Amino acid sequence: MSAYGSLVLSVDLKNRLATDFGERAGDVPFSVTKALTDGVAANQIQKVFFDTRTLAASANEDLDLNGSALQDTLGSNLALTSVKLIAIKAADANTNNVVYKPAASNGFLGPLGAAANTITLKPGQVWVITDFSAAGWTVTPATADLINLANSGAGTSVTYDILIAGF
Repeated sequence: MSAYGSLVLSVDLKNRLATDFGERAGDVPFSVTKALTDGVAANQIQKVFFDTRTLAASANEDLDLNGSALQDTLGSNLALTSVKLIAIKAADANTNNVVYKPAASNGFLGPLGAAANTITLKPGQVWVITDFSAAGWTVTPATADLINLANSGAGTSVTYDILIAGF
């Protein structure tokens, strides 16, 4: 099995100011394109996990990056040893936030660096982080391979999309 593709991020913002003598403009173009090829070196991936998931009110779940519970986009069991890309989008219709963090036991620290650190995504928010170095963020089977996603509150469920790529 192989994986490849590209990360494309494009932001095109405009500043406009009406003055007595016309309009002043200042454009802010920002874009990043990163080609990803198949393999285990810098700028390479071999496995991709993508899913839309829903958590009940006040619920949370652990996702095992190196177990047999997650499947890649072709239905094969996913066992990552390195993570290069994490992208999470909280659904616009959510009322509560989606919280990403290392699991309480055997937590994957990855980009967060410490067990106590979290990322909170408000409804509609997107979080994308990459490490396209040769090593990426190391996944250690059975000791540092679980991420936790949680619904921040009671009353309503939350839905989120998650994408994880690595090897």
